Amino acid sequence: MPVTSHVSGDGKAVTIRVAGQFTFSVYPEFREATRQPALKPDASFVIDLTGAEYMDSSALGMLLVLRERAGGDRANIAITHCSPEIRKILSIANFDRLFRID
Repeated sequence: MPVTSHVSGDGKAVTIRVAGQFTFSVYPEFREATRQPALKPDASFVIDLTGAEYMDSSALGMLLVLRERAGGDRANIAITHCSPEIRKILSIANFDRLFRID
């Protein structure tokens, strides 16, 4: 499964793992992971890209939609375990200004 998620017991944090191709094909799974009923309105998100091999512009759009839904400038979203190629895409798109990239 390309997208898996885990919500903390208190509903304040969710970790979303994306493996393989982070493209529009995973949109339904990604959207579902960000809309889980157990999540608190001010939940923080970790997007774990350990297994992601590729990211396209639709993935960037999904991250932007998540950011808006999670509070815009107040959103607490970290993107972690990026490959050098994905880190370069995020840097070119200036996502380091919008997200914490670890």
